[in-house]
Amino acid sequence: MRKVIVAEHISLDGVVQAPGGPGEDMSGGFRFGGWVAPFDDPVANAFLGELFARPYELLLGRGTYDIFAAYWPTMEPGHVIGDPFNKATKHVATHRPESLAWSGSRALEGEPADAVRALKAQPGPDLMTWGSPELVRQLLAAGLVDELWLITYPVVLGAGKRLFGSDALPSAFTLESSAVGPTGVVATRHLRSGEVQTGSVGA
Repeated sequence: MRKVIVAEHISLDGVVQAPGGPGEDMSGGFRFGGWVAPFDDPVANAFLGELFARPYELLLGRGTYDIFAAYWPTMEPGHVIGDPFNKATKHVATHRPESLAWSGSRALEGEPADAVRALKAQPGPDLMTWGSPELVRQLLAAGLVDELWLITYPVVLGAGKRLFGSDALPSAFTLESSAVGPTGVVATRHLRSGEVQTGSVGA
């Protein structure tokens, strides 16, 4: 069975909205678009290089899909992210399947969690989602996320779309790897390891 990998740029207070640029996603009056730009960090770049070197298909919410579809096809051939993104199969949570113009795009059929559960059972590369906070929250609530690849930035944004909602299925994760960059960015990879365990501190 293939895995669902969630990859995100995330602030200290859990915000994942519009990391890449000022006009990326201003919904809800968000005013900090492009908040990762000051952090050109070699550790973060190496972490992303490792992630994007893996075989994958993309799993995207409609908002992130529209942002990506307007940007990545404009890259010159040979771009380290643009090439694999443009070639990858894109599975999209959308009510407008007829408007999926980016090459390799397919609409998820039915409820997103059910559709992703079916995709996981099929042969093929892992399913990687990037951005797409609404979709990711549904997958977390359904217990479908196998790995979290998080790049945490030393900023508190106060408002914006967050990765984790109160409906997330309680789950334990094991820290597989971590690295701290010179700008204070922390790159971590977490593997789902089962149910949450409890006990008494010091017992």
